[in-house]
Amino acid sequence: MAKYDKADLERRMKGAVDSLKSDLSGLRTGRANTALLDPVTVEVYGSHMPLSQVASVSAPEPRMLSVQVWDKSNVTPVEKAIRSAGLGLNPISDGQTLRLPIPDLTEERRKELAKLASKYAENARIAIRNVRRDGMDALKVDENKKEISEDERKRAETDLQKLTDEVVKQADEAAAAKEKEILGK
Repeated sequence: MAKYDKADLERRMKGAVDSLKSDLSGLRTGRANTALLDPVTVEVYGSHMPLSQVASVSAPEPRMLSVQVWDKSNVTPVEKAIRSAGLGLNPISDGQTLRLPIPDLTEERRKELAKLASKYAENARIAIRNVRRDGMDALKVDENKKEISEDERKRAETDLQKLTDEVVKQADEAAAAKEKEILGK
């Protein structure tokens, strides 16, 4: 049975791009976006949970996020988690609601966010290349088992490289668009 599965490799590569886009959506650009708090995990009930499992997040104003904590005893841990997440946000407690004013981005902070976007893009490129390597290895195994010929392997490797280049280009375009948005150019 052949190990090489182009559809699976394509799905995994596109998954890396989707993950990159999700990561990039969490980088703020001076506007309130509920995705900004997606990476925040809160230590409650003896375990770490995503913020979305202990509170609801909304953006009532263009420069304000609101976090409605469901259990009153979790307000302090949620506030602590948001402060320690490194997002540059300072929650203002109002009962079970935390208000998060989105401060103006300084030029220095914009550059830091642009570097972070580049780092996310590089991680996505690495993931895509790892998927390509898995595909190349599967092709060699198939050839060694005499399930495909050397010519078929070379053709499939060329197709896989084209797919890799295409998906890396998508990742680069997503990162470049986010960097442009962050830097305000």
